Amino acid sequence: MTARRSAWIAVLLVLLVGLLAQATMASAGTSNILKADTMVGIPDAFTGTQAPLRGLNGGGIPWQLNAAKVVLTSDGHLTIKVEGLVLAAGGAAGTNPISSFRAVVSCLQSDTSVLNLTTDPFPATTGAAIDGGGNAKFEGDVSLPHPCIAPIVFVTSPGSAWFASTGA
Repeated sequence: MTARRSAWIAVLLVLLVGLLAQATMASAGTSNILKADTMVGIPDAFTGTQAPLRGLNGGGIPWQLNAAKVVLTSDGHLTIKVEGLVLAAGGAAGTNPISSFRAVVSCLQSDTSVLNLTTDPFPATTGAAIDGGGNAKFEGDVSLPHPCIAPIVFVTSPGSAWFASTGA
């Protein structure tokens, strides 16, 4: 092999390694740090101020939901879809009386403190779940700390009382 050919191969290898490193760094910025196909409605034990979770009080009565999907990427892009998020108790059970929800992404930081990041309100359908009440979608960005340890995503009232959280 000639010296010139070896030099070209070396240059090509350096370029290839550089491209692979760049692609790896680009994909690392958008990897999923939380992906959930379920959420759980707030049970009675967490309602109100009796047992705040990550500093968030629960809604005043239990809530339930039919389906949910949540994706949170390492660069803070959040997508949430809930279906049938409605009251589970009381005279209005089976309905959603709230016309907008918010999302809260809760992270533990490296100093063990909790950081809760709240989105702007997003529309939710009101009425009975059987008529499409309690459906909502959100897509947007939050400024995650680095690292964001043990993230939890909540769907909350406009005042940040939670109705559902990631989990099963």
